[in-house]
Amino acid sequence: MRSNAVRQTIAAGGRILNGWCSLASSHVAEILGHQGYDSLTIDLQHGAIGYEAAFHMLQAISATPAMPMVRVPWNDPAMIMKLLDAGAYGVICPMINSRAEAESFVGAARYPPRGFRSFGPNRVMQYAGADYPQQADREVLLFAMIETRAGLAAVEEIVAVAGLDGVYVGPGDLSLALGAPPTMAPSEPAVLDAMAHVRERTRAAGLIAAVHTDGAATAARRFAEGFQLCTLPNDTRLLINAASEQVKAARAAMPGR
Repeated sequence: MRSNAVRQTIAAGGRILNGWCSLASSHVAEILGHQGYDSLTIDLQHGAIGYEAAFHMLQAISATPAMPMVRVPWNDPAMIMKLLDAGAYGVICPMINSRAEAESFVGAARYPPRGFRSFGPNRVMQYAGADYPQQADREVLLFAMIETRAGLAAVEEIVAVAGLDGVYVGPGDLSLALGAPPTMAPSEPAVLDAMAHVRERTRAAGLIAAVHTDGAATAARRFAEGFQLCTLPNDTRLLINAASEQVKAARAAMPGR
């Protein structure tokens, strides 16, 4: 089976830069996959992306050096299984608030006897290899998102779930849950303390600590704090930022202005 480079890098003590796709475009996914990201996540929760588009985007990412990952819309076994069959090498599941929810997530993504994933790897065997069914549980990464008060309270139970590989902190929802404005770069002490608590408990359990950021400077801070995977701004934000900068620069240079 094709090895998961993200898992290998983390095991060797390295850090991961993760890209984020919110646009339903295999072309955009292919372009981003060639820009140096270690992994690239297709967002089916908040992105404008459905299963069919995600299928083609996974194909596009597979032709690049980036490892293909997805964020599922919800803790739904059917969608988790379909996206794994389509070729996802990592799954991020939102709003995990309890041990039971984490166990359900892991169960849907692992073959028996560890879980209850149904057998039918319709595309992934073309990408991963003929021995995928025997090796998938070892290579596929599973991240539970902690972004609520309930998740914070249950973090020690969540990280103890067998088969879970990491915890992904969602700063936006976590900020809202703690009464602060949503942001990918929180400054509220209560939010920072909560993020540190999740990170410490995750690392103590031997799992991967991951987090969303608003850019390179925040990612650098998070890596220094001990997070091992940081997500940079998504394709929509990159497009907005680049386009607005170009327009402003061009207007500033226009004659008569």
